[in-house]
Amino acid sequence: MTEPRTRAATSDDLDTVLAFWKTAAEGTSISDDRDGVERLVGRDPEALILAEQDGELVGTVIAGFDGWRCHLYRLAVHPRRRRQGIGSALLAAAEERFVRLGGRRGDAMVLVRNGTAHHAWRAAGYEPQEQWRRWVKPFAD
Repeated sequence: MTEPRTRAATSDDLDTVLAFWKTAAEGTSISDDRDGVERLVGRDPEALILAEQDGELVGTVIAGFDGWRCHLYRLAVHPRRRRQGIGSALLAAAEERFVRLGGRRGDAMVLVRNGTAHHAWRAAGYEPQEQWRRWVKPFAD
């Protein structure tokens, strides 16, 4: 098995990514559709980072930078490929992107119920900030 290769997603990858998330990602988002992911890639072509191994999509992360903060979403690794360094390779690619863009600190959206992810984020050097609470308001049904 070869080392995972990371690269930015293109519009040709989007259907594959959406199908992959159904298998590998925990939970769903209001933006988990073709239009949502197309907007992401159209606005910031380097934000959606893919990991491929032996020609197969094995992981994703969204590394969004708004000029102020570095946000990480959708870190997902195929269940059969976990604990093989794929998540670490994705986070390294995301963090390199953030540093290149002038980012100073990354934050990650992690479901409270996803204990497996909590271990992975801690292992990568991230810590929860209990003093913050996420507030949301959907703009569409």
